[in-house]
Amino acid sequence: MDSIKSFNAQIKLDVDISFINMPTKYGKVRYKQGEATKVTSDDFIMLPKRGLDLTLNEIFEHPFITVNRGEANYNGVVCKVINIIPTTSKSDFSIATLFMDTKAKRILQSEISTKTEGVFTAYLAYQNYVDALPSAVEVQFAVNSVKIPLRFLGKETEVDRNAIKQEGSKTGKIFLTLTDFQIEK
Repeated sequence: MDSIKSFNAQIKLDVDISFINMPTKYGKVRYKQGEATKVTSDDFIMLPKRGLDLTLNEIFEHPFITVNRGEANYNGVVCKVINIIPTTSKSDFSIATLFMDTKAKRILQSEISTKTEGVFTAYLAYQNYVDALPSAVEVQFAVNSVKIPLRFLGKETEVDRNAIKQEGSKTGKIFLTLTDFQIEK
């Protein structure tokens, strides 16, 4: 990712949250080195934003240490697994675990445990071996840990408010498909 100065792409968003029925949404994703990744659309606001920073810049923002956790098989790829632990209280996460394909020099999975919003796990899929950016991202999270302002979910979205009020942990998934990349290296 360090070789990418900026990129733009079209984005397709689908959600799998038991109490939300939302049609597929479309937008754009924009990244410029040194800035936060931005997702824009005419009919939705991207929430939660956690897990959608494909560069993972947020975890490298403050001082940290790494712990080598060895290797693990991830979908047939032998990955190096490391923990990233912040060494300052300024960071908004407590630990991150990265599954890295060291041969292709990219991250295949990240799990970020935040201090206030729960755990976000992102699974990144690539079109081919040389792509620096994923073509698909699945983000899993605990819905009860994330405050979702329901009015921001966009047009034509139906919310089952009774299901929201029910006890118990609820999980959600966001599926992003990225196409039409314009990359500046």
